[in-house]
Amino acid sequence: MISKNIFIENLVNDYPFSVRYLMEKGIKCVMCGEPIWGTLEEAAKEKSFSDEDIEGFVKELNEMA
Repeated sequence: MISKNIFIENLVNDYPFSVRYLMEKGIKCVMCGEPIWGTLEEAAKEKSFSDEDIEGFVKELNEMA
């Protein structure tokens, strides 16, 4: 199960579809070489997403999984 505390590296490795999802949300540009360190929550906060947004991301990612 995906949580806000999942490390981006694990998310991308375990759920390859998440790369496109993250890019569409503007959270990480994995294909562009931006580092993928930290958690989903940390990455989203860096892009000024709210806690509610992050909860939505987690819900959508789990639905997709």
